[in-house]
Amino acid sequence: MAAMGALQSSMTGLSLSSNSFLGQRFSPITFPSLLPGKSTEKQCPIVMKLKRWERKKCKPNSLPILQKMHVKLGDTVQIITGSERGKVGEITRIFKHNSTVIVKDLNLKTKHVKSREEGEPGEIIKIEGPIHSSNVMLYSKDQKVASRVGHKVLDNGKKVRYLIKTGEIIDSSENWKKLKEETTKKPEEAAAAAA
Repeated sequence: MAAMGALQSSMTGLSLSSNSFLGQRFSPITFPSLLPGKSTEKQCPIVMKLKRWERKKCKPNSLPILQKMHVKLGDTVQIITGSERGKVGEITRIFKHNSTVIVKDLNLKTKHVKSREEGEPGEIIKIEGPIHSSNVMLYSKDQKVASRVGHKVLDNGKKVRYLIKTGEIIDSSENWKKLKEETTKKPEEAAAAAA
């Protein structure tokens, strides 16, 4: 009987409070009032679990909050920290939810790929790993110098990015046309290779 009483008291100590879910506290969600005079709407910050050790803030629709970055797709950048420090490359992919970029032929990682079909051997391939956007700087090919980025408005009212050290404008219409041509060529090349 004494053992049963001890078990019950230990179980009550383990019970979850009404404001917690598996040890994680949630603030109660408040909905907008339906009264016409009041429009006090409070939204709670929802936390999304991407990895066990990492938590990302999310919007109310459970999508991750996207970070603004100083680099865009197709920019030429120089890596300023890490083992690839000083190397120059072009950005091929951007991940806005964690502010990382993939630079062409830099930060190569070894990946072991299993065989997909029976009798086919496995492979060891090199893939480009992501680099945080704070570890890259925009690079001028003409003057061979890395620079911070600035923003200014041109005479025609268009807002553009430029390199602070050189004054070179990055967001020109020629650069965007060249980038669009490259992205439209890639699907055509893939279809030709598959045939």
